[in-house]
Amino acid sequence: MKPSDQSLAMAPSAPARQPLLEVDRASVRLGNTQVFEDLSVTVGEGEFVALLGSSGCGKTSLLRTIAGFIRPRSGAIRVRGRDITGEPPDRRGMALVFQTYALWPHMTVAQNIGYGLKLRRLGRGEIAAKVRDITALLGLSGLEERKPAALSGGQRQRVALGRALAISPDILLLDEPLSNLDARIRLTVRQEISALQRRLGITAIHVTHDREEAMVMADRIVILDAGRIAQIGTPEEVYNKPASAFVAAFMGAENRLRLQARPADPGESLLQVVCEGSTSALIAPGRPVAPGACLAHFRAEAAELHAAAPLAGPTRGFLVLPGEVGQVSFPGGFWRHVVATPAGSVVVDAPKAWPAGSKVNVHIPETGLFVFPDAPG
Repeated sequence: MKPSDQSLAMAPSAPARQPLLEVDRASVRLGNTQVFEDLSVTVGEGEFVALLGSSGCGKTSLLRTIAGFIRPRSGAIRVRGRDITGEPPDRRGMALVFQTYALWPHMTVAQNIGYGLKLRRLGRGEIAAKVRDITALLGLSGLEERKPAALSGGQRQRVALGRALAISPDILLLDEPLSNLDARIRLTVRQEISALQRRLGITAIHVTHDREEAMVMADRIVILDAGRIAQIGTPEEVYNKPASAFVAAFMGAENRLRLQARPADPGESLLQVVCEGSTSALIAPGRPVAPGACLAHFRAEAAELHAAAPLAGPTRGFLVLPGEVGQVSFPGGFWRHVVATPAGSVVVDAPKAWPAGSKVNVHIPETGLFVFPDAPG
């Protein structure tokens, strides 16, 4: 099975949900670019799924294909088993919140929220009652007569969300709606959206390039890489059990070491750092690794700094790299160090600052190493 053929099957630990949306082996090509091919995902009723990846990975194109703004060259889109591949966006039972919000500047808050209801030819009284409920739900009461230019970024985002919710969609689609907000407001609004989705039981698909945003908001995360699904899982699964070196790095384990693996005692492996003149090696208990070249990723917070001391040979349970502190900074709550080692520079976070020029040993616990076969090239 190719990575792109993986479906959003429910993780064993997740509660069973009724399937709602199916993307079945869809292929999209824009101009000369194959955005994705034979990609299949399913989303459960009431589930919050995040499409996570860097720019150009295909996440927004996938969302727009689901919404009906892009027609796949092959494959099918189904909602509750009904094929909607050829249906226009307004007949899919979905609502899309755009990154730019796309509010009508000449309309008031109430008019923007009620716009979709007006298109559906609801009566004035029914529209007014629905708008009143939505503004109260989103904390916009008292702002009904303001126009978008008189609102803050967070308020405009809520109006865009209210317009989407007013039509009672089966699926709420969110195309990076928080990216235009400053950091402080973004934290507040993402908590509000997450709480609202759970309160209303809405099925939501959220596009983001921010891994922390995906982690705190989603039930499951779909990580995309160049139009292919790299991994699907709960936030805990993709963080603690990355399926590839790409996923490990994307989820924060950006330090990388080249290792050579060979068998040790039964059920154990010896992992030796590949660099000239190095004696750094780790005996990994209970972790048999296929012999040969491999890559190990680890997070800056997983390692520790200790005063330099001679290495007596392979260590059990943790890897030791000799090094020298180069740069030191304080991003808040900890000190970040760039350490030059025989295996290359690594970043290590520590509760205290080690001055630049300090000779240190970097201790990396075996449990903090994500080890993968080294691909050719």
